[in-house]
Amino acid sequence: MEIDLPEILAEVRAAFARYEAALIGNDTEALRAMFWDDARVIRYGIGENLYGAAEIAAFRAARSPAGLARDLSRTVITTFGRDFATASTLFHRANLAGRVGRQMQSWARLAEGWRIVAAHVSVIDAG
Repeated sequence: MEIDLPEILAEVRAAFARYEAALIGNDTEALRAMFWDDARVIRYGIGENLYGAAEIAAFRAARSPAGLARDLSRTVITTFGRDFATASTLFHRANLAGRVGRQMQSWARLAEGWRIVAAHVSVIDAG
């Protein structure tokens, strides 16, 4: 298996950047489209466990658009072959003083393009 093929890494980095822009801009339709539209997709959030595309979309629709701005650090994107990747990053928000957020995503190339098939978001004390 080839890891971090330059052209595949560029594709996933671009998809990750689109996700981040949609998240900060609260573009719920774009965010919905970036997740696999399937009952098997999972997103474990800071205060919620979401199973399936419908639960993830409902969470996004109900979420307040306030306080979404954040800065990323230590972002690592790794591709495995041509159709699978992971993206991990730390995030920092003004309303999380003394804490740091962690985000991990599994991306898969499906017929409709790169989609998040599993995600985990958590916050811990900065240390």
